[in-house]
Amino acid sequence: MSTIVLTIGAQSLPIQLLERPYTQALMAQLPLALSWEDFAASEKIAYLPTPLDTRLAPDGCDAKAGDLAYYAPWGNLALFYQDTGYARGLIHLGKCDGDIDRFLTLDWERASLSI
Repeated sequence: MSTIVLTIGAQSLPIQLLERPYTQALMAQLPLALSWEDFAASEKIAYLPTPLDTRLAPDGCDAKAGDLAYYAPWGNLALFYQDTGYARGLIHLGKCDGDIDRFLTLDWERASLSI
């Protein structure tokens, strides 16, 4: 597994990525400063500058709190803070290594991802 880091202000959250071609494509885009927004009261989303190649990805997945995923139809990352049901087009990328709840009150306007 590879590790990337989500940084919000002075706080950092490690994320363990699966070893897949699409996670390698994400890592190739890092570092990235992204504007994250709340979506559906269950996830924070941010749009990547370049879509990930998801040809080898499963059709969808169930997201759990702490999961980092990619929603292929919209081309966005999603970091879940609530469990959700199955979504077609949602691709599991990895899992936060820590408690995401303590990050929810921080300013996600310019959160960054890095290796």
